[in-house]
Amino acid sequence: MSLGEKSFFAPFATLANLFKKPETIAYPAEDLNVHGKIGPSLKYRGMHANDHQVCIGCASCETVCPTAAITMKSTGASDAELKGANAQRPVIDYGRCCFCGFCVDACPSGSLGMTREYIYTKPSEKEDPLEELVWKRDMFTIEPGNRWADNPGWQCTNDETWLDLDRQHMHHMAATERVGSFIEFVTGFTKEEALREAARCIECGICTKTCPANMGIPEYIRGIYDNDLDESIRVMYETNPLPGICGRICTHKCEDVCAISHRGEPVAIRWLKRYAIDALGPDRVTEIATHAKELFPPTGKNIAIVGAGPAGLSAAYYLSTMGHGVTVFERMPKAGGTMRYGIPSYRLPDSAIDNDVAAMIGMGVEFRLNTPVGEKVSFETLKNDFDAVIVAVGFPGGRSTRVENYDHPDVGLAILLLNRIRLDEEIPVHENIVIIGGGNVAMDIARSMARLQKVKYGKVSICLTCLESETEMPADREEIEESREEGIVIRDGWAPKRIEIAEDGSIKGLQCVKCTQVFDENRRFNPKFDEGETSFYKGTQVVEAIGQTADFSFITDEELKQMGMDRGRFKVDETMESGVKGIYVIGDIVHGPDVIHAVADGHKAARSIDTWLGGH
Repeated sequence: MSLGEKSFFAPFATLANLFKKPETIAYPAEDLNVHGKIGPSLKYRGMHANDHQVCIGCASCETVCPTAAITMKSTGASDAELKGANAQRPVIDYGRCCFCGFCVDACPSGSLGMTREYIYTKPSEKEDPLEELVWKRDMFTIEPGNRWADNPGWQCTNDETWLDLDRQHMHHMAATERVGSFIEFVTGFTKEEALREAARCIECGICTKTCPANMGIPEYIRGIYDNDLDESIRVMYETNPLPGICGRICTHKCEDVCAISHRGEPVAIRWLKRYAIDALGPDRVTEIATHAKELFPPTGKNIAIVGAGPAGLSAAYYLSTMGHGVTVFERMPKAGGTMRYGIPSYRLPDSAIDNDVAAMIGMGVEFRLNTPVGEKVSFETLKNDFDAVIVAVGFPGGRSTRVENYDHPDVGLAILLLNRIRLDEEIPVHENIVIIGGGNVAMDIARSMARLQKVKYGKVSICLTCLESETEMPADREEIEESREEGIVIRDGWAPKRIEIAEDGSIKGLQCVKCTQVFDENRRFNPKFDEGETSFYKGTQVVEAIGQTADFSFITDEELKQMGMDRGRFKVDETMESGVKGIYVIGDIVHGPDVIHAVADGHKAARSIDTWLGGH
C-alpha cells in the first residue's frame, strides 16, 4: 500500500514539543472536555464512535485489531434487508483496547472514529463516579454508536487511510483506433497490475452476498494475489461456469457494493476474473473445470435444455457434474445464445465464448446445433424422451416503438441487426443514422453501426435518443462514456413521435417530443410528455433498440398458461420449476436480460433437478 511521500524533516518533528509544558487533566475535578477549552486535539484517541447508518459490517476493524479487542455482533437484520452491508457491528472490549487507532485507519466506510472522551464510567450519584465501578469485563465492552460523536478526536482521512483507494487503470485502445474495427479493445491487466489490484481487496465478502451467483469473490481474488491461478479458477467454477464471458461482460453488481468504493474506487472484480482466465490459458482452465466430472458416477438420468445461452450452459455444466446426461438444443449454428449473436465482438470475442463452452463439451454435454425446437424436434418429444426439461430460450427478438412509419424498409430492430453483424452478413449502413433507445443494446448497435460507418464513409454520424434522462438511462455508465468517445451523439429525455418521410419515399429523420417523466413515484414505467416541446433528428436510417422478445411458438398457449406465463415472463417457484412438473424455466424469460443472473438460475435449476431425481 502507498504511504505517501515522507518529509526529510519528519524524524525531527518531535523536537518541536521537547520543551513544551505537558498538559495534565485532573479528572473529575476538571471538565472532561478540557481539550475543547485549550484548543482542539483532533488526533486524540479516546473512546470510539461508530455511525451505524454508514457502517457496512465488513469486520476490517476486527481483523486489524492487534489486541483482539474487537468482535462483531449480529444486528439481527437479514441479508435481504441490508444491501451492500453485513448484518453485524463492532463491539469493543476496552479492557483489551490499546487505543492505537488501527481500526479507524482500516475502516473502508469511514463510519468508525475515535473521540476525545476517554473514561467510561457507570452513572453514579456519588462525588467520585469511579467508586461504584464493578471491575468486570462486560463493564468495558461497548458497541460504539453516536454517543460521543459530537466530541471528535482521531478521524482518518483518505490521505491517511491504510486502504489503497485507487484501482489499477485498465488499458483500452484509443477511441479513434477502436472505432475502425471490431477487435476487442480492452487489453486486460498485466500480472503486476493484477497483483496490485488483488492486494486492494479486504476480503469482507459483501460482494459475494450481492452477486446473483454468490461467487466466492474474495477467495478467487486471494488466489490471484497468492499467484495460485489454479485455485482461483477452481473457486470460480464452484458457482460460475462462464468466467471467461463474465470477466468481460458481467454487469458487476459486486463492484457497486465493494467496501473500498465508499472511500475510493471499487476493486476491479470483473477484470481480475478475466485476468485469471486469460493468464492461465484455455487448456488448463478446461482441465480444472472438467475435474468435477470424476466426482459422481453416471446416474442414467437425462435432461433436455432448450437454448444454449448463459442460463442453459450453466444448467448443462452443473447437471453434468452431478452425473446426469445433458442434451442442449440450440437453433443457431454455435452455442452462446444472445451472448454470441447479440453482443458485439469488440466486447465479447468468439474465443472467450468458445473457451467457456469447451468445459461443457469436456463434461460430456451433447449440443444439437441448428436444431430449433418446434421445427426439427417437438417440445412434446422432449417431455416424453427426457427425465426433465429446462426452457432457457432468452430474448432473441426485438420490440418496435410502432410510431408512425415504423414499418419503413430503412427502419430496423437492433437485436436482429446485431445478429446479422455477428454472422458476418452484409447489412445496410447509411451515412446518417438515428438510434432509439437508452439501454446497453442501444449502445451496442450504435457503436457497431459507428464502426461500419467509419469503414464505409470514413466518419461517424449517429444520433441516439431515448426517453430517460442520462442519470436514468439503463445502459452502463462506461457504455455511455465510450459511445461518446467514439463520436455518437446522445440526446436524452426525448420520445419518438413520428418517422418523417421525404417526397421521394426516403426517411428524413425522427420527430420527437419532450419526455417529462419516465417512471411514477412507485418506479413503474409511466412516461409523460410535453407535446409543445419538440425536436427533430436528421437521418435516413432508423434503428429501434427499446426491448427484446422471446419466441415460445414451440409451446402451446394452454401449456404456456399451465407453466405460469404472465405478461411475457414466467413465474416459477424457488426451485425454478414451472407450473408443470418436470419442466423448469430459467434465465432472461424469468428475470430479464442479465448474464450473471442467468448463470445463477442455471445452477439453481440443476440442484433442484438433481434433488428431484434422487440427489447425491
